[in-house]
Amino acid sequence: MAVPGDPPDGTPEGIGGGDEEFRSDEYRSVVFDEDFVRAARLQEFSAQERMGEHARAVRSRSIWSGGGPGKPGTSTPGRSARQGMLLVLLIATAFAVAVYMGLSNPTMPVDAGRTDPLTSTIVPLAPAAAVPGGRPVDLYASSPAADYRVGAAGISLPAARRTHHFTEGQVVTALSIAKDYLVQSSLDPDVLAGAATRPVRVLLDPDQLAQFDRSMTSPAGDGRHAATGWLVRFDPGTATVADTRVRVSGTLAFEEISADVLEVTTDHTFVYAVRPATGSPAAADGASLFTIRRELRMRFDAEDLTTRRAELVSAYVMAGPQACSTEPAEGFRPVLAGAGPTTVGPAASDPYASGTPRRTAGLCGVLAPPTPAGTAPVSPAP
Repeated sequence: MAVPGDPPDGTPEGIGGGDEEFRSDEYRSVVFDEDFVRAARLQEFSAQERMGEHARAVRSRSIWSGGGPGKPGTSTPGRSARQGMLLVLLIATAFAVAVYMGLSNPTMPVDAGRTDPLTSTIVPLAPAAAVPGGRPVDLYASSPAADYRVGAAGISLPAARRTHHFTEGQVVTALSIAKDYLVQSSLDPDVLAGAATRPVRVLLDPDQLAQFDRSMTSPAGDGRHAATGWLVRFDPGTATVADTRVRVSGTLAFEEISADVLEVTTDHTFVYAVRPATGSPAAADGASLFTIRRELRMRFDAEDLTTRRAELVSAYVMAGPQACSTEPAEGFRPVLAGAGPTTVGPAASDPYASGTPRRTAGLCGVLAPPTPAGTAPVSPAP
C-alpha cells in the first residue's frame, strides 16, 4: 500500500532505504493542518537587522552625532551634544577669567623680555674759584688728567672670564659693545658738537629708540629724556671742543644678573679742552678744561650680543664747571676761562676721584679743587 508522499511507482531501486527510510517513517506522523500553514508568515530581515550586534564600519566624526541606542562604544545624540556644549562652556569660562585677571590685577609681573627705559641723573658741578685758561696742552699737563690716555685708548677692557650662563666669548662681546658705546657717545666729534646722533642710536636696543629720539628732539630734565644722559654734547651756542685729543680714564666691570642677562658697568672720567663758541680758535689762552664723570649700566641678552646693541639701563653724570642754574638736559654749558664762581651746591664733588662717585643730595654740586698732577686722587667721603 502506498503512503502519501511516496512516488507513485514506489521507491526507485537503489535510492532510499536504511536510515533514510527510517527517518521518513519517523516524520510521517507529523501533519501540518491547514490553519497552521495559513497562520505562518515569512519575514525578510533588513541589512541593519541582519548585522545584529556587529559594530558600524564608519563612525561619525562630529561630536554632535552618535550611534543608535544600545550599541557598544557609541553614545546617543543627546549625550554628545551635552558633552560638546559643556566643553564650549568651559573654554569660554577660562577665557573670561583670564581677561578679567589681566584687566583687574595691576600687580601682574611684567614680561621678562621687556626692555626698561633709561633713567638718568645729571648733576652740574659749579666752580668754587675762577676757571683757569690757557693752551690745552698746558692745561692738561697741570691737571689730574696729565697721566690719562688719549681717546679710546683710555677705555681698556678687563680680563674676561665665563660666567655660569655666558661663555667667555659672549663676555668679551658685551665688553666690546660697551666700549663702542662709550667711544661713540663720548668721543665722536660730530656727537660732541650736537651735529650727529646716529653713531649712538645704532648701538641701542630697538625698544629704547623711541625714548632716545624724544630725548634728542625734546630734551627734558625729567630723569627720562635728558640728551646728556645718553651722550656727551655741548651747547653749540656756548662752547666748542678746542682739542679732539680727549683725556680718558676709568674702568669696566661685568656681572651676570640672571640666566639670560649680562650687565656691564662703566665708570669713566672724560676731560675736554673747550673754548667759547664764538671765540677765535687760534687764541692761545682761550681754552679751559671741562670734566665729565659718567657711570653707565648696560644690559645684554643673547640677541643683543648677536646684533651688537646695548640696553642702557641707567646713567649717573657729574659735569663741570657749570652754573647750578644751568639745565644740562639738552647740552652742557661750561663756565669758560676767566669766569668767576657761581652759586654753588650743597657739597663738593671730585669727578677725578676713583671709586664709586659721590651722589649729591641736590641737583648741583661743587667742583672740588683739582688734585695736582702726579698725586693720586682720593675718593670723597660719603
